[in-house]
Amino acid sequence: MGETSEFSLTVRLFLKGYPWRKIDPVPWTPLKKPLSEAKLALVSSAGFVMPGQPHFDESFKGGDPSFREISSTVDVKTLVETHRSESFDHAGLEKDPNVGFPIDRVRELAGAGKIGSINHRHLSCMGSITAPGRLIVNTAPPAAKTLVEDGVDAALLVPV
Repeated sequence: MGETSEFSLTVRLFLKGYPWRKIDPVPWTPLKKPLSEAKLALVSSAGFVMPGQPHFDESFKGGDPSFREISSTVDVKTLVETHRSESFDHAGLEKDPNVGFPIDRVRELAGAGKIGSINHRHLSCMGSITAPGRLIVNTAPPAAKTLVEDGVDAALLVPV
């Protein structure tokens, strides 16, 4: 894990003055079946899009709160990373997109019987959203509804 001293002065000052939100109580639903019987979906904040999908809008003040559906059959190497943050080294995501969207690892787990099944679609959103209100109010409910309608039992959140 990195330390704040690794960030630029601008980022350190931003983090020091940022109005962090406290969510209390933390929304949580325990898994109602063994993972080996559960349908799993990925929810990544790596800002990945599939070829042909619109990129996340870097000009959106406070961060683009939208999400993109990523097919379960996607070749992870074809994903396009559109994450706008300059606060981390993107080289790992470029070298192996599974770092931010571990679909190949999820497929391996399903093949080994550790996961019951993989949902046919997954969600990708933009990390570094400094104004999360729109994400919380306008994006999270339809994203959750999408996964509920698909019968997803567990979502693996992949923060980037």
